[in-house]
Amino acid sequence: MSVISTISKKYNLHSWSAQKALKPPVITKAQGIFFWDEDGNKYYDMSAQLVNSNLGHGNKALIKAIKDQADKLPFIGPAYAVDVRSEAARLLVEFAGPAFNGGKVFFTNAGTEANENALKIAKQYTGRWKFLSMYNSYHGSTFGSSELTGEPRRLAAEPGVPGFYHFDGPYPYRAPAQVTFKDEADQTKYYLDRFEESVEREGPSLIAAVFVETVVGSNGVLAPPKGYLPGMKKICEKHGILLVCDEVMAGFYRTGTKFAFQQFGVKPDIVTFAKGSTCGYVPLGGVIMKKDIAKHFENNKMWNGLTYSAHPMGCACCVAAIAEYERLDIAGNVKKVGKVLSDELDRLTEKHECIGEARRIGLFSQIELVKDRATKEPLPVTDAGKVVGMLKAAGFATYNNLNGIMVAPPLIITEKELREGIAILDKVLDEVDKW
Repeated sequence: MSVISTISKKYNLHSWSAQKALKPPVITKAQGIFFWDEDGNKYYDMSAQLVNSNLGHGNKALIKAIKDQADKLPFIGPAYAVDVRSEAARLLVEFAGPAFNGGKVFFTNAGTEANENALKIAKQYTGRWKFLSMYNSYHGSTFGSSELTGEPRRLAAEPGVPGFYHFDGPYPYRAPAQVTFKDEADQTKYYLDRFEESVEREGPSLIAAVFVETVVGSNGVLAPPKGYLPGMKKICEKHGILLVCDEVMAGFYRTGTKFAFQQFGVKPDIVTFAKGSTCGYVPLGGVIMKKDIAKHFENNKMWNGLTYSAHPMGCACCVAAIAEYERLDIAGNVKKVGKVLSDELDRLTEKHECIGEARRIGLFSQIELVKDRATKEPLPVTDAGKVVGMLKAAGFATYNNLNGIMVAPPLIITEKELREGIAILDKVLDEVDKW
């Protein structure tokens, strides 16, 4: 290991890892959809880092916005009005669409903080204390958002904050063996029934909110079947329960629209966001709430606050990012290159026995690796990790969660760059098939 890597191991704790075996590569440069290590090795950034580098690396407009704001006013506390703070909030409310007219934004520094504060806002607004979320979900790593999370990353936080309960969300590929679906409508009915059962069991009058990743991210890139989210909203409205769409990963054109919920005929009460709002250039996240929720806090104190809430440099970057999404026609590029990605994933699935299912929406996809396609036995996590290592050694940088390999490149990627990256993946999966 190099000196920098050695010092990093000595003084930094690296996320989600046992530290001893780590050999953190030293990155020296990044541009567009690529980054380079200290040995000059070039990597296709095929997960957009942590599915947040939507506009790629080295975007000059975002960098200029941060520099200009640093020269003008790098920081002032959240109690003060600032031009970029006001403009970012205005743009985000517009970004969320007509359903949020008259709504407001509470800014945070990350996605986990966004969900954490959405929990508190929902609790204050409704006066209730229970929350429901899917087992197959990830909502963050602070205590509240860890409890919202349904997958194993929540376990380190347990026993945690009381009031959190989980239900089975749509995952047709992993449905119980005795359950069969004739069509998408069957899927919707089955999973809505499971959701409504959970609501009834937990006492509807006690539930403040239901949190859903509009499109489940790291746990499979699972888009809901048609009618599922509107059906969920209808059940919530019946009982006075808020519906919160976690768009931390799926937002900002990752699925093809500004926010993913805009594709599914649903109007959530609250939207949480982070990653694509600044594309990782500086930290920012937040909670967008509808008018009636914002109005509640006109005469009721909101017990939420962060020193760096609505940080001026984060807000300046967000304003610039929203302009760049428009200038670069990112929606058009996601539609065009997303079709190429979809076709390539179909081709890979037909070719490789190790692929159980490749799910996708826009430029958001995950390949679920299996030991046996007939039985759907998952590829062990250790083997999936080896696949990620093989991909990285070949210049394809991504990550896995359990047996799923993420393919979610920066939204600026060209058709040529995508095909080059997929060619690397194809070659590595040839080896995995032999296992």
